[in-house]
Amino acid sequence: MNTFLKLSPQNLSQLFMGLKSRNYTLIAPVLRDNTIVYGEVDSPEDLPIGWVDEQRPAFYRLSKENKGRYFGYHAAPQSWKRLLYPPQRSLFHVRRAGKSLSLNIDSSEQAKYAFIGVRPCELSAIIVQDMVLNSEKYGDDEYRRRREDLFIVAVNCTESADTCFCASLKTGPKAKNNFDLALTEVAVKGEHYFVVEVGSEKGSLVMGQVDASAATEQEVGDSLKLVRHAENKMKKSLDTSDLAKLLSDNLEHPQWDNVAKRCLMCGNCTMVCPTCFCAAVEDITDLSGEEAERMQRWDSCFTMDFSRVAGGNFRITPKSRYRQWLTHKFSSWVDQFGTFGCVGCGRCITWCPVGIDVTAEINSIRGEPSN
Repeated sequence: MNTFLKLSPQNLSQLFMGLKSRNYTLIAPVLRDNTIVYGEVDSPEDLPIGWVDEQRPAFYRLSKENKGRYFGYHAAPQSWKRLLYPPQRSLFHVRRAGKSLSLNIDSSEQAKYAFIGVRPCELSAIIVQDMVLNSEKYGDDEYRRRREDLFIVAVNCTESADTCFCASLKTGPKAKNNFDLALTEVAVKGEHYFVVEVGSEKGSLVMGQVDASAATEQEVGDSLKLVRHAENKMKKSLDTSDLAKLLSDNLEHPQWDNVAKRCLMCGNCTMVCPTCFCAAVEDITDLSGEEAERMQRWDSCFTMDFSRVAGGNFRITPKSRYRQWLTHKFSSWVDQFGTFGCVGCGRCITWCPVGIDVTAEINSIRGEPSN
């Protein structure tokens, strides 16, 4: 059984200092351009204290609250994926000098990250990506290097956005494992503190340098009540029983034509998704022909070039592309990895320009009313 500690907001800085003393680069939520994104921080004062967000299909707004919470926001527009698996990176350079060629293989310095504020659904997404990018057969070397030394401070959810459905997929709102520390922020009835669950030996060593006391059963219970409140307030749900078979058996369901009329094929859903891992490789050369570079960048199954092969394009319609994405997340991913490729974070609903809701589309195929 994990250890539970009580940490005051005033001593949160000691946790940050303890991680920095171990040479971690601290990455946490920060306020930038009227959104909450993940960036490098030095202290808790860099966090978006008192800022909360409202999310609905195709809607995102920030506002201030009076509780002064450090983690009052929901899933941010960006996911942690962009730090472990960058959107674009150079693989190698080739330069010509006279009749000779020089090859420079690009390899960024090994980053030793501490992620602070990882939501349970996002933690589940990292585990899903591990199945591909950290695997022996298909792994990405840079991902492995960054993942190897990663320290994770999860933050359990005490509220849910209108687009959340992690409870249906059992990926939240509470982190169950695979973290070093998990915080639950309690800010009720004039009290403000964190219940810290220690989940690893690394986490225990770090907390050994922090002024924290053993949490009482009442304090742990109060923190769990807030998490259950978040679960009970979720407006969206998804029946996952036989879901993989449901989709594979309904590839010609009329709902695919329905959603195709609305989908803009912009690829926003794949770009904000914390588990999508598709990438393309491009070779670029300068006009003189003296220098060339091979780049890797994120790709999307919604783009025309994604399915273009020597014999033509086998997925040219919006229907076929949306169907490919949704069935991969909820059906063929299960065949490949034994789990869904979706963690219920709701980003694809919030950031779809026309507000397409994956839970509503699946419920329509199942013949149920939308939630």
